[in-house]
Amino acid sequence: MKKDIKSLTFDQLSEEIKELGLPAFRAGQIYEWLHKKLAGSFDEMTNLSKDLRESLKEAYDLTCLETETMQESKLDGTRKYLFRLSDGNYVESVLMKYHHGNSVCISSQVGCRMGCRFCASTLDGLTRNLEPSEMLDQIYRIQKDTGERVSNVVVMGTGEPMDNYDNLLVFIKMLTDGKGLNISQRNITVSSCGLCENIRRLADEKLQITFALSLHSVTDEKRRSLMPIANKYSIEELMDTCSCYFEKTGRRVTFEYSLVRGVNDTEEDAQGLIGLAGRVKAHVNLIPVNPIKERDYKETEHSAVLAFKNKLEKSGINVTIRREMGRDIDGACGQLRKKVMTKA
Repeated sequence: MKKDIKSLTFDQLSEEIKELGLPAFRAGQIYEWLHKKLAGSFDEMTNLSKDLRESLKEAYDLTCLETETMQESKLDGTRKYLFRLSDGNYVESVLMKYHHGNSVCISSQVGCRMGCRFCASTLDGLTRNLEPSEMLDQIYRIQKDTGERVSNVVVMGTGEPMDNYDNLLVFIKMLTDGKGLNISQRNITVSSCGLCENIRRLADEKLQITFALSLHSVTDEKRRSLMPIANKYSIEELMDTCSCYFEKTGRRVTFEYSLVRGVNDTEEDAQGLIGLAGRVKAHVNLIPVNPIKERDYKETEHSAVLAFKNKLEKSGINVTIRREMGRDIDGACGQLRKKVMTKA
């Protein structure tokens, strides 16, 4: 069985090159083609001999995602990509353009088993984890397509990153490697619905990434109705885990909070969120929920979102409202993949 060469760290690739009896400098050449020049095939590696390229083809698979479709928003230029994997599965990625640089939101799994009620990604369950190469190549294909550098990466698309923990760590290591795209750890955000054991493992790594907890409710009862994972992890355990993360990394946790009209946007919800965020010094990111046809959840009206935000700010909570992007192009996680799968 061939090895996945794009999932090998530089040290691992160097060992492979040594075992093949090749000079050490070849590892640097190949790694540069894969992770800086973003080669989609071995044939593009023109400073390698034809014989060496053929030998690499025989020994390794080179992951290169195919763009099945791309939608571009007429409202803000956001691009949503649907990529086809080598096994015929699909994943989504989103390019968002800001004044401070290009940000890409990537998927970490094909599907998701977390079952969050407001998310289209979970409707068909989990198919499989993505390899580090498949996570990296979402960024690489977008950068090749646009010809523009990606400066920020958010692991907040389809899938639960903490449910693909080992591959996620390799992905972060390779993405921040100076021999690759060399994206700063501080420009990477990883979101989780709250798998406490792996969040604590991540804290032990002492990375300088931003960790975002998908909170979405301030009571266990209401959170269980929105997010099945809450049946396993209580809000009290989540807060202890967030405190641990802050203590070990020095990095403030972000609470992602999707506002659902009449569900979690009341005065009581605001006061409860003030208490939780203040307790762990968290930043709060308010997200007007992106409606999906399979659910009857409605987004909170804009005036009510602003009022909710003001209540938090008056209590000293650092809070932002996520800028709504790509609403005219199946912007919610899993929508585009679901549409294509339904047609198949």
